[in-house]
Parts: sequence; structure tokens; C-alpha cells
Amino acid sequence: MAHRSSITGRYISKAAAARHPRTSVTESGSNKSSGTHHRSASSGRFITPAQAARNPKGSLTERG
Repeated sequence: MAHRSSITGRYISKAAAARHPRTSVTESGSNKSSGTHHRSASSGRFITPAQAARNPKGSLTERG
């Protein structure tokens, strides 16, 4: 599994993800979808673009 920072968008270590659970996203599987999707860093669920705009440090934008 890969861990990604929602602030920078870069991959981070497992230890860094454990230290900052609210601003990191754990990815599993392959991302084969197309388009742009927004995901909450705290819950891991997909969110609307408006929600991502209101909370840019707590969300991750994925482009496929």
C-alpha cells in the first residue's frame, strides 16, 4: 500500500502516515479511472469539488 500526503501530494513513508493520519491517504489497488476525483484525507471517501476547495489541506485531488 502506498501512503500519500494530502498537503503536498507526494508519497510518504508508513511512519510519516502514522504520525499524520488526518493529512495522509492510504492508497490500495490500482487507480485506473479517468477524470479528476477528490478524496478526503481523514476519511478516505470521495468528496465534491466544492468540499475539496473549502478544505485544500485535508483533501487529495487525483487525476486519472
